[in-house]
Amino acid sequence: MAHAYIVETARTAGGRRGGALRDWHPANLGAEVLNALVARAGIDGAVIDDVIVGCVSQGGEQSFAFGRNCVLASTLPQSVPAVTIDRQCGSSQQAVQFAAQAVMSGTQDVVVAMGVESMTRVPMGSNVSLYAKAGLGEGPFSDRIEARYGTKNFSQFIGAEMVAQKHGFTREELDAYALESHRRATAARDGGAFDAEIIPLAIDGGMHTRDEGIRDDASLASIAGVKLLDPNGMISAANASQICDGAAGVLVVSEAALKKYNLTPKARIVNLTVTAGDPVIMLEEPLPATDRALERAGMKIDDIDLFEVNEAFAPIPMAWAKHTGADPAKLNVNGGAIALGHPLGASGARLMTTLVHSLHARGKKYGLQTMCEGGGIANVTIIEAL
Repeated sequence: MAHAYIVETARTAGGRRGGALRDWHPANLGAEVLNALVARAGIDGAVIDDVIVGCVSQGGEQSFAFGRNCVLASTLPQSVPAVTIDRQCGSSQQAVQFAAQAVMSGTQDVVVAMGVESMTRVPMGSNVSLYAKAGLGEGPFSDRIEARYGTKNFSQFIGAEMVAQKHGFTREELDAYALESHRRATAARDGGAFDAEIIPLAIDGGMHTRDEGIRDDASLASIAGVKLLDPNGMISAANASQICDGAAGVLVVSEAALKKYNLTPKARIVNLTVTAGDPVIMLEEPLPATDRALERAGMKIDDIDLFEVNEAFAPIPMAWAKHTGADPAKLNVNGGAIALGHPLGASGARLMTTLVHSLHARGKKYGLQTMCEGGGIANVTIIEAL
């Protein structure tokens, strides 16, 4: 079987809602990632066969063939096509997998997989809520779905509470995990771990090069003081991912392209897996998805050197680690979305960018990335650093 290789990665530093990236049109954020990937690889943008862009809230500035608009805002020639996809939080991880599949099938040789989300300029869920306010339609969940599952209230927040309760976690444990995310992210930032990943962006007063969500002064007391989303639950804004603006991308190529364009591979894609389960608990699917990915790859959990499991909510990576028996010291070693932010459609490519750089920085070989996704879906991608 043909192989797919990652030759370049790039991401913006995360911006808080209403923060450093508030004046950046999301198409321009995507364009900067495209420009950086082409510049870092040293290739002519015209050789790119396709651009696959993950984006969740496809409305307003993120509508009307949004992926294509990222290309048109970039330095790439207009001959480069693009498409926009939505697999909820896993959108740009799925973009990586689609890009790899295109390359492995032999139908394309150079594909960009990326994601963009401005949660400031296109608020989360606005592509649903604005229709509801206008009295248009009944919402995304039809009567048949309600009849099958007994509800139309499919909520990631309810799902996170269900996962926490099912796996026996306490609020104190969730908060402790959140604190560790900030501590790891602070150490990574201060140690320069993110420097090579990040594309500097011009903002008022200078350049945006540091993730805004990292809280250097975080403590158990400050995290515990944040109001619970449900007074009877365990989830708060402090032990959940932060609303964030950002973009990230990965350049995926074939072996033929490596030779033709004199490219140096940073990683080889080993396994691509996607599974689906219960849409009510919704966020637990990375657990069985990881089992399946390892089985298909002929690997065991201890064969993997580093893990990136999206911190949509603290109980998700915690339940994942408990289920798989993975070493917590190998999990989200540079912090996760609780500290760095979760720009929805961009997070998959952001995690992949960080994973590739982390493997090289530590001289490690295998990495595994997985994310929980709306509707009870999960992607798992295993890579080998080269």
